[in-house]
Amino acid sequence: MSLTTLVVWALIIAAAVLVARAYRRESTGGRAVTAPGPGLGKGVEDLLATRFASGEIDEEEYKRRLAVLRSHAPKPTLP
Repeated sequence: MSLTTLVVWALIIAAAVLVARAYRRESTGGRAVTAPGPGLGKGVEDLLATRFASGEIDEEEYKRRLAVLRSHAPKPTLP
């Protein structure tokens, strides 16, 4: 293979990666896609508390949603 062929293939692969990233970003509304981690539940509770503090939801809605979040939280496993 010549150097020109390698450069052409590198450009094709780079273009495909850029198109895939742009498509993924459009499909998520511009937000980064992240995998849920072990600390995700706390972040969701913080977000819910922020919405309650800002007045977006009332106390009853806050308590109801918090109970649902906590009921679906993964249980820690003992070794």
